[in-house]
Amino acid sequence: MSKRMRVYREGVFDYSIVWENNFEGLSGEIKSLQTAGGRICVVTDSRVARLYQESVCAQLEHAGFSVDVFVFPEGEASKNLSTVQELYRFLIEHHYTRKDLLAALGGGVTGDLTGFAAATYLRGIDFIQIPTTLLAQVDSSVGGKTGVDFDQYKNMVGAFHQPRLVYMNMEVLKTLDNAQFASGMGEVLKTALIRDGAFYEWIINHMEPIMERSGAVLAKMIRKCCEIKSSVVESDPTEQGERAILNLGHTVGHAIEKLKDFQLLHGQCVALGTVAAAYISFKRGYLSLEEFYEIRDMNVGFDLPIFFDGLAAEDILKATKSDKKMANGQIRFILLKKIGQAVIDRTVTDEEIIEAVNFINGDLIDGE
Repeated sequence: MSKRMRVYREGVFDYSIVWENNFEGLSGEIKSLQTAGGRICVVTDSRVARLYQESVCAQLEHAGFSVDVFVFPEGEASKNLSTVQELYRFLIEHHYTRKDLLAALGGGVTGDLTGFAAATYLRGIDFIQIPTTLLAQVDSSVGGKTGVDFDQYKNMVGAFHQPRLVYMNMEVLKTLDNAQFASGMGEVLKTALIRDGAFYEWIINHMEPIMERSGAVLAKMIRKCCEIKSSVVESDPTEQGERAILNLGHTVGHAIEKLKDFQLLHGQCVALGTVAAAYISFKRGYLSLEEFYEIRDMNVGFDLPIFFDGLAAEDILKATKSDKKMANGQIRFILLKKIGQAVIDRTVTDEEIIEAVNFINGDLIDGE
């Protein structure tokens, strides 16, 4: 299997995704970008910095760059304009210009935050992604969506800004805790469901080696996710149409994530939202009962939730109305016509959402 793939749209973006088992190839990849500047700022969180800052900085210095590091506290709570403002100040005080680079070293929070800062600092400078979580490797590091949360509204401030390079060290997945790994699987399952039924079945059939984190199996899985997402992004870079299918599970998922004050990880909430979307799809006759329960029960197999508690369905519905996927007062809800075929639907009613949310409401189940 090739260790490289190209993400390309003529006149818009052109960059490589590279898979390795260490950081040793990063130096050569950075050199190949032939950037005009000689400085790079590594943006990372406090946990990732302890694990990988030294190795990554050594490679960047070997490539001839002068390296600075900006570290922020780990967690979704840092994904806001205050952290971006601190990063702006750091870049200004260190005299970064448009010719210089940012490097996002970490998970989805780091990649989104760094990408947004790169999109807006001096009206745009280049950045690279060095994703260190499964979720970031299969989803958030690819495609150029950047952003931060605003008053707990998920990704409400953002920009489209494609990276110059995505460099993945597969070995970092061994340091992920189980919850973070499962969170990434929430996006993996979503990716297969929207575009490739055969891949979805492959994931199910390889559950054991995936959960054991077999390197060869994970490499194949991650590459396939990147291929699916890249094909969607290449056809619709700024989400004017088809790209919205990547939001399967995100309408209800983002609402739960927000109302739970980010106590659940993003991929866990996407998994819950996907069950809700699959429920509506089943009730409309798109999915069979067996297909619906397979989708739900696969969450259990990959250590993802199928229920939440402590929230009212009406509050979740209200939160969906503030989601960025609203258009002309209607939610662009993503449903499944079948496993492997997602569609954008603007006719999902409040009653359908309430019914689906109640299906995954653990409080109601406990009260029966």
